Amino acid sequence: MDAMMSQLTPHLKSLRLSGILETLESRHKQARDEQWTHVEVLARLLEDEVARRAQKQLALRVRRANLTSTKTLEAFDFTFNPTVSRQQVRALAACDFVRHHGNVILCGPTGVGKSHLAQALAHEACLLGFTALFVQTHKMLQHLNGGRADGSYERRLQSYLRPDLLVLDDFGLRPLRPPGPEDLYEIIDARYETGSIVLTSNRAPAEWAEVFHDPLLASAGLDRLLHHAEVLVMTGDSYRAQHRQVSLDGKTEAVTVPT
Repeated sequence: MDAMMSQLTPHLKSLRLSGILETLESRHKQARDEQWTHVEVLARLLEDEVARRAQKQLALRVRRANLTSTKTLEAFDFTFNPTVSRQQVRALAACDFVRHHGNVILCGPTGVGKSHLAQALAHEACLLGFTALFVQTHKMLQHLNGGRADGSYERRLQSYLRPDLLVLDDFGLRPLRPPGPEDLYEIIDARYETGSIVLTSNRAPAEWAEVFHDPLLASAGLDRLLHHAEVLVMTGDSYRAQHRQVSLDGKTEAVTVPT
């Protein structure tokens, strides 16, 4: 087997099939024990290679999406916040809204799980082969504005238009200063009916217009954002405040922190 491996290795690498080497020995043993035909051996090895490449592509999509590995749907605590409908979230996780270029709006106070759920939906999109990007709204606007200084604005803009799903976290948490309102409108308008947005905000949609400081931009942008959107209003206590713990005198006690 060692001699055969040494002969196969350069050929597999040349064909960019070196991943087969990871399971070749175990598959060879299975083939011998279960008396597989040569075609069956080849089929299993190719299945292994396809699965390996799919997993590698998934890991690449998740990394490029800027997602936290622990913020998945499986890790979301539905029992803590019963106002969140499992059925509705599971339906969204099927990502039909991404296929149809719709949007999802997650509103509610700090700490109820909006960002976690937004990342979880992006994870599900990546699992289904879509591209995604998670970014805090104010950081995206800072990044875009910085492109004006070095002439890279259009390239930076395209990085937010290219993904199938763009997650804008914490919209309205900080005031939009010029040219922030114009840049945000540009993103919303360019993605309208061509790409999906998941947006989280601790403000209700009725309060969003004042964030823009421009009635015309606010009206046009929010009309496009909400046209094909599903809105989830999340209420309840702050998960972080209820579960933050500190060690006092060698004892661990729960401490509630104002949000």
